[in-house]
Amino acid sequence: MSKTLEMVFTMDNSKSTTISIDQPKEPVDIDTVKAVMDTLIAQAIFSSSASKFVAKKAVRVVDRTIQEYSI
Repeated sequence: MSKTLEMVFTMDNSKSTTISIDQPKEPVDIDTVKAVMDTLIAQAIFSSSASKFVAKKAVRVVDRTIQEYSI
């Protein structure tokens, strides 16, 4: 079982982008995640000449289970 924290942002070009963090500390502190997202937006940490983060769109934890079979 693998968990991933996904922070989804709206870009200034109206597209969305996701930052994923593997194996987040649980329980996830949503207030801390929101604050981190606000900082990423305010400081334009992941901006480029093409686009930048302008708003928080979503936060989610994805829980993925993989079951392998022998062949």
